[in-house]
Amino acid sequence: QVQVVESGGGLVQAGDSLRLSCTASGSTFSNYRTAWFRQAPGKEREFVAIISGSGRSSFTAGSVKGRFTASRDNAKNSVYLTMNSLEPEDTAVYYCAAELGPILPASARNRANPNQYHFWGQGTQVTVSS
Repeated sequence: QVQVVESGGGLVQAGDSLRLSCTASGSTFSNYRTAWFRQAPGKEREFVAIISGSGRSSFTAGSVKGRFTASRDNAKNSVYLTMNSLEPEDTAVYYCAAELGPILPASARNRANPNQYHFWGQGTQVTVSS
């Protein structure tokens, strides 16, 4: 089984950029498709982005499209979320989630469903001040 740990969160100002990292151990990370979710206080967990095991395919939620990008470096057992032009509305705990199987589901609903992922990190806080 894979274990994942997020890092890179912090307090930034609106318009700043931040890169989150998700580092894996315990299994071959390229065998896992990996997603980013976020959860703001009082809100449901929200899908942000997903990337295939190879890194060749990815999808980004409409709410962050053009600002956030998922990438990965399997040689470093890591997946990244690069966040540009951050807004106060991006404030949330960001989670990395992995699921065995490198190919992305064809269904957008499945890609965005937290129940489709069995391996979660503890989350990293991102706070964007106005």
